[in-house]
Amino acid sequence: MNYQAILEEIEKEIQPLFSQGKVANYIPALATVNPNQFAMSIQMFDGTSFGVGEVDKKFSIQSISKVFTFTLALNFYGKDLYKRVGHEPSGNPFNSLVQLEYENGIPRNPFINAGAIVTADSLVSIYKENTFENILNFIKKVSNDETITFDEEIFQSELEHGFRNFALINMIRSYNNIFNEIDDVINTYFKQCSIMMSPTELAKAMLFLANHGVNPLTNEEILTESKAKRINSLMLTCGHYDASGDFAYKVGLPGKSGVGGGIVAIVPKKMAICVYSPRLNAQGNSLIGTKALELFTTKTGLSIF
Repeated sequence: MNYQAILEEIEKEIQPLFSQGKVANYIPALATVNPNQFAMSIQMFDGTSFGVGEVDKKFSIQSISKVFTFTLALNFYGKDLYKRVGHEPSGNPFNSLVQLEYENGIPRNPFINAGAIVTADSLVSIYKENTFENILNFIKKVSNDETITFDEEIFQSELEHGFRNFALINMIRSYNNIFNEIDDVINTYFKQCSIMMSPTELAKAMLFLANHGVNPLTNEEILTESKAKRINSLMLTCGHYDASGDFAYKVGLPGKSGVGGGIVAIVPKKMAICVYSPRLNAQGNSLIGTKALELFTTKTGLSIF
């Protein structure tokens, strides 16, 4: 199959959509990005890659980071982690307080903000003051790229304007589901969201989940096949906030989005994909990225369904 030609077709077909959607503006540092960007990268198990657009240009990965932190936490805690964070779709916005109160401080899943904050807390319990360094080192390992770092301006912007996330962590703490100092946990969470990666790096970093937990480029086992299956199923059911069902319906691949405009997706036993376009739909997912992935699975027949 000529994946390069398919990507070039997709790039042409999504052009009319550039008048739709808005960049994330509740984090001022994200509001200044050029809204009319589009890039899409495919990484195969044998190291072959295909792409359109600026596939090596870095952007803020935001909630895509939750896949990596959940992988680290699940690797360490196993099923015990589910006592503190669930694995059900939320059906509510990613930063909702209402459901959290109703369910006594146990977030529905690790891919909404409350769940990712609990996941960050669980990692602070392991790594203490070196938590973010360990998260970053893990991402460097799975992407095979030592240059990856975070953006200080975006981190500070999150700290100054992340009032809803401060509300979430304090509410979770009131239910005794935060075990460490609030500042240590929230700083870790905001820093992980401020990590900068390119579509190429992100697609490479997801290959281990497409290959049952083993990085196909290095043959290193990152996590067990069973745990990789759990993470992929959560990406399918919870990876796009309250539009997760719509994404599964239209695209049919496990994936995870971020308000920075990125979406990662995996085709089991075949490839990993990252698409970047910062114009978001009402649920906070890349509008053009979602359409590009829908076109990709339609043209290739590579949906898991």
